[in-house]
Formats: sequence, C-alpha cells, structure tokens
Amino acid sequence: MTLLDVTRLSLKIGCYPVLKDVSFHIEPGEIVAVTGESGSGKSMTALAVMQLLPEQAEAKGYITLDGTQLLDQSEAQMCALRGQSIGMVFQEPMTALNPVKTIGAQVMETILIHKAMPRGQAEARAREVLERVGLPEDRFPLSRYPHELSGGQRQRVVIAMAIALRPKLLIADEPTTALDVTTQAQILELLKDLVEDTGMGLLIITHDLAVVADLADRIVVMRHGEVVETGGTRQLLRHMRHPYTQMLFAASSHRVALPEPPAPAPLLEVRNAVRDYKTPRKSLFAKPGRFRAVKDVSFTLNRGERLGLVGESGCGKSTLTRAILGLEPLQGGEILLDGEPVTARLDPAVRRKLQVVFQDPYGSFNPRHRVERLITEPFHMLPDPPVGAARRDLIAETLIAVGMKPEDAGKYIHQFSGGQRQRIAIARALITRPELIIFDEAVSALDVSVRARILDLLAELCAAYSLTYLFISHDLSVVRTITDRCLVMKQGEIVEQGETEEVFSNPQHPYTRQLIAAAPVLPDLDQGAA
Repeated sequence: MTLLDVTRLSLKIGCYPVLKDVSFHIEPGEIVAVTGESGSGKSMTALAVMQLLPEQAEAKGYITLDGTQLLDQSEAQMCALRGQSIGMVFQEPMTALNPVKTIGAQVMETILIHKAMPRGQAEARAREVLERVGLPEDRFPLSRYPHELSGGQRQRVVIAMAIALRPKLLIADEPTTALDVTTQAQILELLKDLVEDTGMGLLIITHDLAVVADLADRIVVMRHGEVVETGGTRQLLRHMRHPYTQMLFAASSHRVALPEPPAPAPLLEVRNAVRDYKTPRKSLFAKPGRFRAVKDVSFTLNRGERLGLVGESGCGKSTLTRAILGLEPLQGGEILLDGEPVTARLDPAVRRKLQVVFQDPYGSFNPRHRVERLITEPFHMLPDPPVGAARRDLIAETLIAVGMKPEDAGKYIHQFSGGQRQRIAIARALITRPELIIFDEAVSALDVSVRARILDLLAELCAAYSLTYLFISHDLSVVRTITDRCLVMKQGEIVEQGETEEVFSNPQHPYTRQLIAAAPVLPDLDQGAA
C-alpha cells in the first residue's frame, strides 16, 4: 500500500496561486527528493503534507497518508498525527530547538504530548533514540542544552525528536544546507540508515542535486509551484527531458573561467597568527584555561589572486577571518595588509582597502534604508566621498557592474530575491574599490542556478577590476571553480595548501582526502547515473 499519495494538490494564499496540480507518491522504505529553485514550492508542499499552512491558505486535491485523507482532518486530528505518524526535520536546528530546554526534555516532549508511555519509559526512549542518531549518553547526557552542541549535533537532536515515536513518514526540509561536507555526509548516511532500519518513507526537500543523486530513489522536480518532471533517480538524471531539469543540472556542475593571476605581489600576509580564547571555569569541552582556535597560521595572498579557505565547522575559519578584518586580537604573530599591521584600531586609510560579503545578505542590511544608502555605507571611510552627480554616477556604475539596474537604488532590500540581495552586498563591498574582499560563505544559502550566476559575476568582476579575494566556504565544488589557490584548515591549523586544482586532484593530507571523499558529487552522465 502506498504510504503517501499526493494527487492534484493545488494551493492558494489569498488570491496568489502557490501550488498547481502537484502529484507524487512515496512507498514505505522509499526516499523521494523534491528539488527546484527557491520559490518553486518545495517547502510549501512539505508544509501542506504537515498541514502547517498559513491561515489564509486554501488547499484542494488529495494528500493521503496510509489511507487517511489529511486535508479532511481537523487541527486536533492533525496534532495526533504529527510526531506519531509524520515527523519533520527543519533546515535550521537552532531555531527548531528551545534554547532553555535540555535536549533530553525536548526529545521526551513529543512522547509525553502523545501520552505514548509513562515519563520513566519516555526518558529511556529518549536515551535510546539519541544514541541511535549518534549522541550516546556517556558523551552527550540528556542534561545538555542546544548551545552546547555543534550544528551537526543539534541537527541529530532534531532528527531524534522527529523519529522518537517511530513515524511512518519523515519529512526533511533542507536538513544539511548549513553543514560542512563531513557533517552533511554523516547526516545523510544517518537518514538513509533510518529508512533502511525502520521501513519509514522519507521526503527530502533540497536544492542540491548532488545530494539528490546520492540519496534518493526517486526525484520530483518543481518549478513555479508545478511538477515539471519526475522519475527514478537513475533514469531521470540520465534522460532529463525538461529544459528546466537540464538547466538545474548544468548549474550544479557549473565552472567559471577566471583570468590568469598577475605576477606575485603580496597584499595580505598572515605570519604565525595565534588566537586564544579563555575557557569557562566549568566547561564541557575543555579544562579551565585557554583554548587555541588559530595555531601558528601563515600564508600570503598576492594581488589579483583568488584564495580559497575550506574546512569543517569549528576548524577556525571564522576566527581567522575576524582577525584579518581587525575584529579579533591576536595573542601571537601578525597580519599585514599592504604592509600595514591589521589591528582593532586599524588606520582608516588601511581599513578602506578591505571589505567583506557575508553569508546572509538580508541580515547584513538595515531593512529601513534604501539600496542607495545601503551600498554607500563604506563612504564614511573615504577622506573625500563623492557627492551630488558624482555620487549618483558611482552608485549607478556599481549597480550595473553587479548586474542590477540604476533604478534599483531607490528600492528597499525586501523587494529583492536572495540572489539579488547578494549582488547588492557585492556592490556595497565593491563601491569603494577595495584592494581585498573577503567572501564569507557568500553563496552557501543560494540555490544552484542563482549560485552559478553569482560565480559568473565574480569571474566578470575579476576580469574588470582585477579583484583580490579570500573565499571562505564549506562547499568544495564552489571553491574549486572560483579560486586559484586553496588552504585547508583543521583544528586551527593549515594542513595543506597549494594550487586549487592540484589540491583537489592530488590531495596530500589525509584530512583533505577525507573532505573531498565526503562531498557529494553529481554522476557522470556520459557513463550513466549511479
């Protein structure tokens, strides 16, 4: 018997159509992936199955779970089904977890709400399910809080909550988007094992076709609220019929052509950098004292060169980045930008040579200001900022350079898509013509087609402005295509560095080989999908 059957599902929010005749099914023990760009209707389809839609939403069609038509269920009936028959894993575990409740209490909560067993048995079940997802009690006691866990560990807690009552269907909405490659591989392997061990069905929502190709039995491709193509993973990837599917696949394996870097001329020099943090008196992770996040790191970034920095979460990438930006003091070594020391009291003449593009463009902008004001924020560092017509001309020139229109200067940031916001963030970094730009996970939250366009934009800007940048990312495929040289960081140390293609094709350090092996890759269609 089919576990989940979605037939001709249509959804409106107010008068706006969101889903149009969506149909697919999931069998017990089957993994079905729904993929597509942001705004395609992937997550709204998952919320429709869970019946967690906005009040103004109006759904038509059929969503049948193990013979029960979900659209006919009352909210009280759905509350009985959620957690017990359907579990859900959300994209960002920190927002899905209660920061003031222990992980044990949060896993037990679902069990106790459904009165599935007495409290003592519920606690035993919480221990059992946390151990099943890789969090044994001897290392991760039930008394721990979410902030005491890494991102991957928090995601395991969310999975434990979702499977505590052994649901028939598990929905995972972008469960690995913010995770590094090794943690992502572990979470995906865990989900696959859970399906094999329990026979539940898994509906995974993702824009990452490499994840889809490696994990799913069948694929549903969505665009503008409609299913444009569906089929078995092997067959669909080998015989993509719809142009949109072909475009997604091409964007996922997109490569850019960077201009040749000029002759070596040092711009950024990191010399034996050391950064320590005090550890709390009672720390779960370390003895009282100091924790060394960056350990004797040295490298040089030349003018016109594009340098990548990769490593797992917690390896020290962000700490090193903050030190380069002058936001973290060093306990040893030095950082020089164009020969000048980088410190917290960096000279404005030196600071204006440095800009940064963050992962979340919306969070880095003041939503009450128009684009014109947002992208000219760095003007305060200029001794003689442009005014009047010169200012307007520079704003227009910079917006055009990043693929936007001059008239976009008068709009607010909420009026743009995620990709457009990132273009505006790049415009803000570019407008003062800095000598070095740091891209901190600048494309990790974007879907594949938008990511491809941003990478093309960076290649164009490199040619037009001879950009020098440090590109920090956990996405190895992006680093491989957009950098000349690459640094690999582990536990605060640079364990390998060299020309990017050489590092990826002939890694020398075991950790580099581990990272590359953990990264999902698209199958070679010339030889057939795996």
